[in-house]
Amino acid sequence: MQRTSLSEMAIKFCCFSQEPVDDVDSWGESIEKLLSCKAGQMAFQDFLKSEYSEENILFWLACEEYKKITSPPEMISRANQIYTEFVQTEAPRQVNIDSGTRTDITNNISEPNLSSFDTAQKRIFSLMARDCYPRFLKSDIYQSILQKHGKR
Repeated sequence: MQRTSLSEMAIKFCCFSQEPVDDVDSWGESIEKLLSCKAGQMAFQDFLKSEYSEENILFWLACEEYKKITSPPEMISRANQIYTEFVQTEAPRQVNIDSGTRTDITNNISEPNLSSFDTAQKRIFSLMARDCYPRFLKSDIYQSILQKHGKR
């Protein structure tokens, strides 16, 4: 398998996205700013993949998309997909949430609503902000992108 160089990743994240390259500097201000742009999401996802914790950003993004659903049948379908992929015990991409939160989601999955995953999403966001984000800022991935596209 061919490995992508950090400079190639920087180009992929910043040059081909719809986001202005200027946003790269703001990624270091907060995780909210990082996740507010597609290129930032992609860079953070790649970093989390390298740390074997990509499920966190994938779950967070799935929850963000879930909150935009307006059709009840689609909500039920998507809630079950999120539950099966990320929440249920032994899920393929099981996120690290407490058993109480997992049980609450399990007990209510048959009648989901737009806030069904809010508590779990907040816990995963907090985990990423406290643990992963500071490491991302020091990572070769971010430093390479910042060097190539940041303000000088």
